[in-house]
Amino acid sequence: MAAPGAPVTVTVTYSNEKHSIQVASQQEDGEPTLQDMAVLIEQVTGVPVPFQKLIYKGKSLKELEQPLSALGVKNGCKVMLIGKRGFLAKDLQAEALKQLDKRIKGTAEQFMKTLEQIDAINLPENFSDCKLKKKGLVKRVQVFLAQCDTIEGNIGQEMDKLQSKNLALAE
Repeated sequence: MAAPGAPVTVTVTYSNEKHSIQVASQQEDGEPTLQDMAVLIEQVTGVPVPFQKLIYKGKSLKELEQPLSALGVKNGCKVMLIGKRGFLAKDLQAEALKQLDKRIKGTAEQFMKTLEQIDAINLPENFSDCKLKKKGLVKRVQVFLAQCDTIEGNIGQEMDKLQSKNLALAE
């Protein structure tokens, strides 16, 4: 068994790839934890920590703050990773959000044009059924417009988060 605080070498299997990683503690004089290993695995495989499922000896490793020794993970052990990388690279996220924002604005504009077209329909007084349907249609289109506004606001918040992260990294 490795001395407390000594790095632990583990082989991580992810789909048909094998990675040998050396896990050291991020704390001074501390033992390597599952969190330390998960962060390294993210760097090597691209699978974010929250989307990782790590399996050792048929058991799922979940307690990130636990030292590897407490989980039975020793030098030379094999750990299996299940997870998905399918996430957009950080540098492409801002561009994707801009494109999505543009599409949402275009969609909202189309809904506004639809409302104008519905408003332009003139119905005689005795077409009360049709007038009710027209009113219902207007309400449905207004709900879609409100959803567009909500999505637009969420996109704006995500863009702000990205900008503040980029500014923090630049400092």
